Amino acid sequence: MDPRAVELISQLRLQAHPEGGWYREIFRSQARVQAEGKRASRNAITAIYFLLESGRHSRWHKVQSDEVWIHLEGAPLDLWQWDASANVSSCTTLGSMNFHTDVHYQHVVPAGIWQAARPKRKPSADFTLVSCVVGPGFDFADFEMMDKSSPEATLIGRDWPELAYLI
Repeated sequence: MDPRAVELISQLRLQAHPEGGWYREIFRSQARVQAEGKRASRNAITAIYFLLESGRHSRWHKVQSDEVWIHLEGAPLDLWQWDASANVSSCTTLGSMNFHTDVHYQHVVPAGIWQAARPKRKPSADFTLVSCVVGPGFDFADFEMMDKSSPEATLIGRDWPELAYLI
């Protein structure tokens, strides 16, 4: 593992995340909001640190709130989105912003959209550290990882086979 990644995992007190990688919640607002639909009220905003090592990925998952990904350190990150209802996928690369390329510091994944992420290899870093901010705040009750036997997984495998390894 990259020595800087080991240092960050220790300094930031990160723990293993169910979707892959390492995380720690760093903020949960005291304000509460009523989420749409039948969901119970939520904290208005939550934020985490999230670290992925090179060669690892965040599995396809979705949350029922908007999620802002912000690149903090390390290699660029490919952030994939898949809208199951339209069967449309897209990829945004997060990293050090360069106005001459299509790399961004931050990106918003809308509520209910499948998402997955993987660091790009970079000679100077074998990891990516991001912050993820969710509003209304994150709750594991609103979190769903793609099941390998689900209809969504079948569609990804058929129509986007190059992304099936993220299931």
